[in-house]
Parts: sequence; structure tokens; C-alpha cells
Amino acid sequence: MTVLDNRALNRAMLGRQLLLDRADLPVEDAVAHLCGLQAQEPQEPFVGLWSRLTAFDPKTLSDLLTRRRVVRTHLMRRTVHLVTADDVLAWRARHEAMLRQRVLGVYRDELKGVNLDELASEARELMADGKPRTAAEIVRELAPGRPGPGPRALGEMVVAALVPMAQAPPRGLWRAKGGVRNVALSSWLGRPVDPPAPDGSDPVGQALVRRYLAAHGPAATADLRAWSGLAGLPGAVAAVRDELVAFRDERGRELLDLPGAPRPDPDTPAPVRFLPAFDNAILGYQDRSRIIDDAHRGLSVAGERVVLVDGRAAATWNITDGTVTVDPLRTFSRTDRAAVADQGRELASFLSGGESDRVRVAASPR
Repeated sequence: MTVLDNRALNRAMLGRQLLLDRADLPVEDAVAHLCGLQAQEPQEPFVGLWSRLTAFDPKTLSDLLTRRRVVRTHLMRRTVHLVTADDVLAWRARHEAMLRQRVLGVYRDELKGVNLDELASEARELMADGKPRTAAEIVRELAPGRPGPGPRALGEMVVAALVPMAQAPPRGLWRAKGGVRNVALSSWLGRPVDPPAPDGSDPVGQALVRRYLAAHGPAATADLRAWSGLAGLPGAVAAVRDELVAFRDERGRELLDLPGAPRPDPDTPAPVRFLPAFDNAILGYQDRSRIIDDAHRGLSVAGERVVLVDGRAAATWNITDGTVTVDPLRTFSRTDRAAVADQGRELASFLSGGESDRVRVAASPR
């Protein structure tokens, strides 16, 4: 079986994630291809798409949100993701059990004795009017007569698990500030969530396997599980296995992939890219060694924004008062420092609407 080293896996990941060459794709198509973008920080998806698309206009993404073509919702790993309307309707039921279990994992003691099916029914009835509500407003309506769970536990269970919700704009719009107001997904999109297959088969799980590999492969089943948060995908993998090709990584893990998917030459040049917090390219894997050194693994869960140099996390970045500040994780060559500075200036201009192109690259590693 062919062994793919980390550099080969890195280039495959960069290609699938649209980070080798910026893609000339419509924004909605890019969101679909990427299987969504993690979005609990509302402005981060704009950076993620700017780094991936040619001539990305942030107003286009805002327009897709207001036209309800893409939505912000709890989905993979119980985190807020920006996904297409079609995908959330197709995928939401497949994630429901995981969403419940993840909320219970945090609030099990508080929710002990609560009839979750009854709570879900009352919450769906409350939200059926299509009115956006904050979690606090939802809790005030549902808490009377239900002693026990605290407001945070009750709100999390309803909003993140029991009722498919979208976060209504202005939350998530370009340069807009707005708290989270939840609206029933079916009301917001005018269509119900797709039900599970009546025959017990798992076409949604099988589609998720294919879609994940198209955006992240080659990958191990542990990577798929880490990305989705779903434990019950072995059956879906088994069902599509004959369609797939297999490799091994340097650790001996089996990696699966779509047969016709691009696997660029490991020597393909990789340009500097600035990634947002919690980017797919990092959180899409259980084994993140294809993009981040073991010494810096903590960055992947700390919400740090990273800079890729030669395809690997080589710095962190932030922006303050229009200035992009880069803190290297290793010593840069003169060529790398210049490339980071050039891309940082472009990012500063994008984030400031052309008012600033200031960048500061620290002289030594952090």
C-alpha cells in the first residue's frame, strides 16, 4: 500500500482546502465545497474565504446570509458553523443525537430528570412563529414549571440540540455587531429538516464521508470522526469503501480517499496564507501533523490565527487598529519574511476596507 508522507498529505490538504491557489468559485459553492466553515467568531469566515477565493467580496457572503442561502447553526462538534441551506437541511437530523449527547456531557447533572422529548416539543411550539429570540428569552418562556436545570443548561440544550436553529442576522454579517438571536431553521428556510431514511440506511452519512474526503482527504476514519463529532460513521464508511482508494501515512494509519481527487506533487510550491481562528485546515483532522508541528499543537485548540509558510503553521497573527501583527513560531528567511509581509499588507487592506496596509512582523520567534 502506498505510503504518503506528511508533505504529500500537506499538499493534498492545501489543494482540497483551496489554499494552494485561490479558487475562482462563487462564495456559496466554496462554502459547500468546504463542508462549511467554523464560525463561532462571526468575522472569521470572511478571512477564511478571502484566503481561498479570487476577488472575494465580503458583501457577497453577507448577502447570502440575509437571503438565507447560507446559515449559522450548531452542527459539527456542536460548534457554530456557516453552512449552505441545502447542507444544513440534509445533515441536521444526522447530527441530532451527537448534539444532545455533547450538551449532556457538559450539563448532565443539571438536566437529570428532564424529559428532553417533552422539552423539545414545547420548544418547537414556542419557536413555530418564526420570531428570532435570544437564549435568555427562550429560557424565560420554558423555565416556569420546570425546576432543576439552570438557565444556561436549559438554553444550551434547546438552542444547540433539541430544536434545529439558525442564528439570524445581523449576527455574522460583515463588520456588523449583533447578539445571537435564534430562529427555528424550518421557519427561517421555509423547508423542514430532512428526516432520517425510513429503512434505517444512512445515505446522509455516506454523503458526508464523500464530501469530507473531497475537502480534506486523504484521511483516516479518526480524522473524519474528529471533524464531524459523529461516532456512528463506520457503517457509512463501510458502505462506500468499495468506491474509495487506500493509502497509509508514516505512522501506519490507513487513509481513505476518493479515487479521482487531486493529490498534488509534494514539491508543489505553497504560498503564504493567513488562516482565521479555528480554520478547517487545522480542525478538520484528529492528526494535525500534516499542517502543524507537535511543539505547537496547542495553537489548534486555543483559537489562534495562524500563518502558513510553505504550507505549515509558521506564525500567529492578529490585527489591532488596522495593523496586522505577525509573531513567528520559527526564524524566517528573508524571502519568507517578505512574502509574509506582502500577504499581511493585503490582509490589512481587506480588513480595513482599504484604509490601512500596515503590517508588523516580529523579529524573532515567540
